[in-house]
Amino acid sequence: MKTSLTGIKPTNLPHLGNYLGAIRPALALAERYRTFYFIADYHALTSVRDPEALAGHVRDVAATWLAAGLDPSETLLYRQSDVIEVFELSWILSCLLATGQLERGHAYKDALAKGEAPNVGLFNYPVLMAADILLYDTDVVPVGKDQLQHLELTRDVAQRFNHVFGDDFPILVVPEALISEAPLVPGTDGEKMSKSRGNSIPLFAPAKKLRKVVMGIKTDSKGLDEPKDPEGSAVVALLEQLSPERAVVVSEKLRAGGYGWGHAKQELYEAIEQELGPLRERYEELRADEAKLDAILHDGAERARSIARRTIGRVRSAVGIDPLPRDRATLKLRTR
Repeated sequence: MKTSLTGIKPTNLPHLGNYLGAIRPALALAERYRTFYFIADYHALTSVRDPEALAGHVRDVAATWLAAGLDPSETLLYRQSDVIEVFELSWILSCLLATGQLERGHAYKDALAKGEAPNVGLFNYPVLMAADILLYDTDVVPVGKDQLQHLELTRDVAQRFNHVFGDDFPILVVPEALISEAPLVPGTDGEKMSKSRGNSIPLFAPAKKLRKVVMGIKTDSKGLDEPKDPEGSAVVALLEQLSPERAVVVSEKLRAGGYGWGHAKQELYEAIEQELGPLRERYEELRADEAKLDAILHDGAERARSIARRTIGRVRSAVGIDPLPRDRATLKLRTR
């Protein structure tokens, strides 16, 4: 079975957009792949400066994915920082990359365009990401079209490593992109849902708070009796992703008139509560037991490290760091 790997950056509390656009589609991959999910706490250090917040977000993410259905006995869930081999591989890969490749990184270029002074972590971000992927003999990486640049760099450095150090057989698996057609999840203002925009719907907010946020979604000002166009409405777009059948009925009622946006929002609230209500209870139970969460993450890290150690062993032998002999038995990829 091929391996799929996904990284999750713990910078904020997860919201409905994360669930619909990332968590739910990613968990479905477990039916077809051996799945690895890591919480990228070292990646988060490029922007997070509050240690308590970072530690809390790591556990928030773990509890969210577990509550959403991730089975840690079947899927590896671990902290990036618990697998120290990734940092050694990151350094080795960086010695094969040109600075120009990193200067073309989207995040780095965006920061410069905004007049910011990006830190070295942001500049080196793609190298650590490549190490995250290559360390586990990853076959496929689910990415959106806007993330292809990072995977192309990963593929490039893996191929370069194999060419320079692999002689006539590969040492690193060259991963393929699994293009994910993740749906655009609108926020309360109709734009893409984002915590930074302040338009997100909290994933596990109490029912009363959730309803208040949903009822605050922006709509047009047409009166109750007037026909309304459901196209382009954030209310209907969200309902389509949660309950397509309800969305059809609500759209018909809106077009007919005599049915207000308040009624449509109530339908959306009920659809969200129907799906997330049981998950909220599970999340709260998990989040309250930090020792259990940490144990799950540590167990996942130990299982991940068993693979990481084999990979870094091949790499060290290939580059001449490790004194083991450079023969095919030492360097060849393990049959998975």
